[in-house]
Amino acid sequence: MLSAANAEIPTPVQPVPDTIRVYNTLTKTKQVLEPVAPGRIGIYLCGPTVYDKAHIGHMVGPVIFDAIKRYLVYCGYDVTWVVNITDVDDKLINKARQRGISMAQVAEENTADYLANLRGLGVDQIDHMPKATENIEEIIRFIQDLIDRGFAYQSGGDVFFDVAKDTDYGKLSNRSADSQQGEGGEAAAKKRSPGDFALWKAAKPDEPAWESPWGAGRPGWHIECSAMSRRILGETFDIHGGGLDLVFPHHENEIAQSECCHGRPMVKYWMHNGLMRASAGGKVGGRGEREGDEATVDTKISRSKGAGGLADLIAQQGGQTLRFFLLRTHYRSTIVYGPEGLDETKTALESFARFFERYQRITSESFYSLPPIQRRRDGELDPGDDPLLSEVAQRRTAYLTKMDDDFNTGAAISELFELLRVLNKFVDQQDLENPAARDAGRMASLRRGVATLRELTALLGLFREAPQQAAETQDRLVGPLMELLIQLRAEARQRKDFALADQIRDRIGALGITLEDRKDGTLWRLS
Repeated sequence: MLSAANAEIPTPVQPVPDTIRVYNTLTKTKQVLEPVAPGRIGIYLCGPTVYDKAHIGHMVGPVIFDAIKRYLVYCGYDVTWVVNITDVDDKLINKARQRGISMAQVAEENTADYLANLRGLGVDQIDHMPKATENIEEIIRFIQDLIDRGFAYQSGGDVFFDVAKDTDYGKLSNRSADSQQGEGGEAAAKKRSPGDFALWKAAKPDEPAWESPWGAGRPGWHIECSAMSRRILGETFDIHGGGLDLVFPHHENEIAQSECCHGRPMVKYWMHNGLMRASAGGKVGGRGEREGDEATVDTKISRSKGAGGLADLIAQQGGQTLRFFLLRTHYRSTIVYGPEGLDETKTALESFARFFERYQRITSESFYSLPPIQRRRDGELDPGDDPLLSEVAQRRTAYLTKMDDDFNTGAAISELFELLRVLNKFVDQQDLENPAARDAGRMASLRRGVATLRELTALLGLFREAPQQAAETQDRLVGPLMELLIQLRAEARQRKDFALADQIRDRIGALGITLEDRKDGTLWRLS
């Protein structure tokens, strides 16, 4: 990615829309997305400090920005997305001591866990994942630049940013330098002002350290992101993301050190996602009495609250369920996590699964095998006098309008349900379950409408592959056994032995299998 000072920008693959608006935390307004370099967008998202296993809260930002990148590429932009890994930190050092292993081993184990969980939730759009320990030389150069420009000073082997020298400090969070969370202990005695923050920390005995002009030590937290984003995206780039809890002090300090170093804006658009909170009865993150009650819902989900076990959660719930759950809320809103929300998500996904099965019965084609439309202009519809395609076009336009409005995935998902309703209604009205009613025109309309559903769901990274359960239903043993149980239940109903029929249905339901009685027979699926 080139910075604003660089030229030579290639022409984008296709014209990009000027309708996308983004809420900028810096200006507290929605602004039209106008990239630094026309047709190209650089995104930096703050990643995890890998001192322990990931929890569901760590997936909020990656899932959201995975969908955002998909949408921007669909709209014609060339997008570079960076997510960093903080693999040197006090928490990592303390964890290594507790476990009696090296800091590098702690980081390696938990980075592998984080990456596996990203894959489990379908996050595969990240272009670069730089690690702090692999960018020490860049970090040292950045700190030296700040010293040379008079914005940083060394003291007893440490290097601090002089907050008093930055007249714009606090412009992102609207907090003053006096509010800065200064370090206590030995570091406090070395500072000119309590609000000054560490760029480089002198090594203590038995701690990981790197040589620098100021002695052996390691980087501070904030400088890592400034150095890595500059190396990959340039001095000024388009979008910086992260949770609301990072606005201050982390992102405020990033702005201070980057803009004082370069004399230009660091980022055009600061995008912050809401945090995740546990609902009443939730197993993650602490106590909560009532969903949405800020007085009783606990603080953001964090490791300190005992959260964890994301790999197990993905195995239990399914990555698609969790991804859909995270996207059904606008990214700037609080996500309330708990069993009720997950159950609602599963029910919603089942409505799509039923339609996909219906579509395959009618067309003998798998929804999952349909190639998604890749570009916005390629999905445009000319419905003519076709009533179905007219409705499909309206739903598509509404979906895109909501995504253009600050990537409102929650509202866009509501349009997916409307589109699903339209398609089901068409099948019912045209009696397409009946082979005799399947003329070429009706089938062509249905296929085109479903192509749009495929297009729009793929933009959110949904329904990319058939769920694992679908393969299990083809098992040579399970299929015949289910057919036998369905036959026995049908015979019981014919004998008016409804108690036995209900017992079969209920026992099957307890195993997670749903029966659907239809005119042409009974279908079953894993729910």
